[in-house]
Amino acid sequence: MPGKKTVIVTGASGGIGGGLVDGFLAQAYNVIAASHRVNRKLTTSDNLVLIEGDIGKQQTANQAVEAAINTFGAIDVLVNNAGIFLNKPFLDFTIEDFDALVSTNLLGFLYMTQRTVKEMLKQKSGCVVTITAALADRPIAGTNGSVSMITKGGLNSATQNLATEFAKDGIRFNAVAPGVVNTPMHPDGPNESTLQPTMKKATVKDIVDAVVYLAQAGHVSGEILHVDGAAPARRW
Repeated sequence: MPGKKTVIVTGASGGIGGGLVDGFLAQAYNVIAASHRVNRKLTTSDNLVLIEGDIGKQQTANQAVEAAINTFGAIDVLVNNAGIFLNKPFLDFTIEDFDALVSTNLLGFLYMTQRTVKEMLKQKSGCVVTITAALADRPIAGTNGSVSMITKGGLNSATQNLATEFAKDGIRFNAVAPGVVNTPMHPDGPNESTLQPTMKKATVKDIVDAVVYLAQAGHVSGEILHVDGAAPARRW
């Protein structure tokens, strides 16, 4: 729709991704929702386009970007939400595990961000927000995510470097680093108080609010916004 801003959200089938779709629609954005399997339960709207495909394949990025340009004329925001997390002891990680992490977390980011930024350069504006993880720089005892954090920590670093590289072009890069979020990936369980003793688990809305803030904060770039219930205050 003319005058509306357009956002691409990856990993949009449910959980945080589904919340992001609803959150941006509520903010009057046009939304391109990309996911490995389209969730037909997503909100129906004339401002919503669903794209189905493997985020680790370049074709999916091309489809999402072309849908945004052909349908809405521009891309104002990209949210790299698609990602996987494997929690297992370091010595138990396999090459297959590593390949899966790289495909979704890194190749998905690379393909989608490169393709989107090419369009943003034409308009000399845009914003990229990437969902990473607080564990990348705030480890929690008993959570074995070291190999997963190779990818998430790398995305934090890439975000800060890209913010500098494209500052002159008016394109901002930021990341949201959640702690434990109340989604199907982290269902309520007996270890909740151990993982996040100072506050309850974050809600999907907490993460959506942080992403929307960064999407609209025109002078914020190169930031890693932790949404993890005051994790630095915990010492154990």
